Amino acid sequence: MTYGTFFGFIRLIELDPKTGKRVEGNKALDIAIDCEATTLMYRDGWYYLLGTHGTCCDGANSTYNIVVGRSRKVTGPYLDNLGRDMLRGGGKMVLAAGGRVIGPGHFGLLDLGDGVQKMSCHYEADLDQGGRSVLGIRPLLWKNGWPVAGDNFKEGTYEIESERRGYALELVVDFVRMAGGMRGFGRGTDEPVKPVPSQELADVINTWPTGNIGVRIGDYMTRPHQKWTITAVPDAGGYPGGPYYKIVIAGTDRALAATADAEVITVPAFTGAPEQLWRIDQLIDGTYRIMPKAVPGSQEKLALISIGDSTPTLAKFDMNSDNSKWNFKAH
Repeated sequence: MTYGTFFGFIRLIELDPKTGKRVEGNKALDIAIDCEATTLMYRDGWYYLLGTHGTCCDGANSTYNIVVGRSRKVTGPYLDNLGRDMLRGGGKMVLAAGGRVIGPGHFGLLDLGDGVQKMSCHYEADLDQGGRSVLGIRPLLWKNGWPVAGDNFKEGTYEIESERRGYALELVVDFVRMAGGMRGFGRGTDEPVKPVPSQELADVINTWPTGNIGVRIGDYMTRPHQKWTITAVPDAGGYPGGPYYKIVIAGTDRALAATADAEVITVPAFTGAPEQLWRIDQLIDGTYRIMPKAVPGSQEKLALISIGDSTPTLAKFDMNSDNSKWNFKAH
């Protein structure tokens, strides 16, 4: 167990796992200074000491931030990424102030399994909440053997890209060619350069079926059938660190949905049904897992995966396979 205060040392003592009491004769070890609210994690042969550095209790003027050091031994020394000992004030940044929230401190780990970890903290001040102290829950990522706070998913319009090949999730519709055709290299240099307009939804939507439309994975071409708008759904519940989202083709109400045979399609309009609600978790490697809230007629928890370069489906999530991972790219 670690304990201590910013104004003194952070100390380590050994507890008896059966009684919860201090092991008789165990002496406290000094392992860090200039931090408080410490905790320990163990991962891949390393012990990680996380502590809160800076000043607290001053609202928007608090300088709280969360730092980390690591050691092969639980007794230390705990060094940061530059080899500085936390007993001499070292510590690698995990999370600092950002956006409209100030002074993160008091790290907590939420390990949800399957490569999903979250971190809890409190912010000394949320400027959008009148400067009140609030709870924060964010993804926890691991980069080069170090924990770092991820970012909660933000609403927007994205390419949904498969980590497997880098191809994009898209509607199964006919490809509509853009104006311009094949251009050679032998044109005269005096020919004026004219921008080619992007293909817009109005250019193609009348060529799409009006009922359910399947989805596939293909080369990203910045086309309307490949652009997805993702927004949180009010009063639909949630999970640690996030709400459920609807995923629709940009500019339409055509929604991504799970089917009873564990496939994915798009339906003409979003209704709020559980199979149209999606959970989006950032994984510890920075990619994302996408899961429907429910699969009709099933209690099984399934995720969106690619079973081939061009075929999406629903199946059990596998953290060790790029088939199960996705990225969101704003263009």
